[in-house]
Amino acid sequence: MKRLRSTEGLLGVTLIGALIVVMIGALACCALVLLPVASARAEKLLVSWKSPAYSGQKPHRVLVIGMSENPEIRADFEDDLSSALAKEGLDAVPGNSILLRPHSAELDAGYLKGQIRDFKIDAVLVSRLVKVDKKTTYVPGQSYAVPYAYYRTFYGYYGTVYRQVYSPDYLREDTTVRVETNFYAASPGEGELIWTGTSDSFNPRSAQKVIDGVVKLIVKDLKKQNVL
Repeated sequence: MKRLRSTEGLLGVTLIGALIVVMIGALACCALVLLPVASARAEKLLVSWKSPAYSGQKPHRVLVIGMSENPEIRADFEDDLSSALAKEGLDAVPGNSILLRPHSAELDAGYLKGQIRDFKIDAVLVSRLVKVDKKTTYVPGQSYAVPYAYYRTFYGYYGTVYRQVYSPDYLREDTTVRVETNFYAASPGEGELIWTGTSDSFNPRSAQKVIDGVVKLIVKDLKKQNVL
């Protein structure tokens, strides 16, 4: 009976050791899989500037324009930013609701000024895509030492064998989307610049992710700069 218990105890230690190895190996693998995701960044405001010379009143009725060749992306951006501004108490007007879709690269300044005047717009917030950068980085493989469950004898335990868990090298592609946003007073004259900001979005999964991040950054900084 004592021998049986001793054998069971040894078997239990061995099983526990094996489970520890499996768990450590699994955690190491999880760390490798999650590493690119954990190191990914979302978005940030690179620079923002508020005109110290602007002395006009805070805008109330704001026209939001997203400059994009894709009408769906343009509409989504204008609608989402307008909604965010409305939550701050502004009367925000999406450009797609009062401006015709442009059919050429030529700007009809007379039409634009007429719409701004007729709809009593006192400020314009316009964003444009500056560039999309894609960078490929070589990431070398790494090795991790994991203890092998060999506890049956003292010398076996003392001379524990370490096996190597190896993560192969790979290529990682990072994408950066840069957006510039300007806030203008609609009058007087040609429209005075009140605020400008440039943001970067890192490895966005979709155009909507870029829109969500940029909208949050814009509204946050406009509030911080006391523009809204």
